[in-house]
Amino acid sequence: MKKYLTEFIGTFFLMLTVIMTSNNPVMAPMAPFAIAGMYMAMVYAGGPISGGHFNPAITVAMLIRKTIDRGDALYYIMVQFMASIVAAAIGAYLHDCGGGLNIVERLNEQPICVVLGEFLGTFALLYVILNVEPKSDTASPGFHGLAIGFVLLSVTLALGGLSGGVFNPALALGGAVAGMFGWPDLIVYWIGAFLGAAASVTVVQLLADRGE
Repeated sequence: MKKYLTEFIGTFFLMLTVIMTSNNPVMAPMAPFAIAGMYMAMVYAGGPISGGHFNPAITVAMLIRKTIDRGDALYYIMVQFMASIVAAAIGAYLHDCGGGLNIVERLNEQPICVVLGEFLGTFALLYVILNVEPKSDTASPGFHGLAIGFVLLSVTLALGGLSGGVFNPALALGGAVAGMFGWPDLIVYWIGAFLGAAASVTVVQLLADRGE
C-alpha cells in the first residue's frame, strides 16, 4: 500500500504542477523548470519506497526489464492514472481561482510530429533512467534523481514545441481532463510515449548484452 500511495502522491503533484504553470502566461516560460524540479524532488522522496515511477511508460519499461512484477505494475498504472485525474480536476479549479484564466486547448495539427516528439523525449528519459537506476526500488536514489530531472528539463525545452512535452501517458490523460489536450489526441500521446519506452528498453538491453 505504501508503494501505491507514494506513486499517487508523486503523480498528483507532477500533474498539478503541469496545470498550474503551463496555463499561466506569467509562469509558462518557467514551466519546464518547475515540472523537472517537482519530478526530481518526488523521485528523491518516493524512490526508496516505490522506485519513483510516476509515469506509466516508466512502469511498463520496468515490467519489460522484470524489475517489477505484473501485479504491482498494474496497480502502479491504475494509481498513476487516478492521481492524474484527481490532480487535473483540482488543478483546473485552482487555476480558475487564480484569476479566472482559461485553460487553452493545444491544437495538434501534425499528429506525426507529436508522436515523434513524444517518442524521442520518452526514449531519452528512459535511456537515462535505465542506465542510472538504483540496484533496487528501495535503494537510495543517489544522483539518479538529479540525472532524470535534468534530462526531463532538456527534452521538455527541446521537444516541447512539437508536442507540449508530456512524455507521460498519465499526464496526457490528466491534460485531457483539464482541457489542455483534445480527447482524440490522447492516443497520439500514448503511442509516442509507450513506443519510446519500449524502444529505449530494447536499446539498453542490447548495449548491456554486447558490452564493449
